[in-house]
Amino acid sequence: HFAWLVWKSRMKHKVMPPAVIGAPEFDRTFRAQQNCVEFYPIFLTVLWTAGWFFNQELASFLGVLYVFARYKYFHGYVQSVKGRLTGFYLNLIILICLITLGAAGIVNSFLDEYLDFSIMKKLRKLF
Repeated sequence: HFAWLVWKSRMKHKVMPPAVIGAPEFDRTFRAQQNCVEFYPIFLTVLWTAGWFFNQELASFLGVLYVFARYKYFHGYVQSVKGRLTGFYLNLIILICLITLGAAGIVNSFLDEYLDFSIMKKLRKLF
């Protein structure tokens, strides 16, 4: 979707490939798409880790929120440089949550495997 929006912006501002500099609106659109591409491997890694080691449902919910936040980031960036901040901070919060969940799941897996102590089992008994 974002690549298609970059293509539309290229046609609108007459910036032919391989050029990546043009009108300010095109520059922001191109940069927003590049930022999304740069964060994609990080997102996939922490999403997979949180889903595998902690909880698939919670990780997938955060994944959907991340996609929404990226959408908000992209469209905010296209409008103005400062417009990206809300989406960026939301993305950052979601990534930190996924990293935390993944780390907690990995720690729990090690404790359960090597010390026969499962934090998740203890929490389930409480609730």
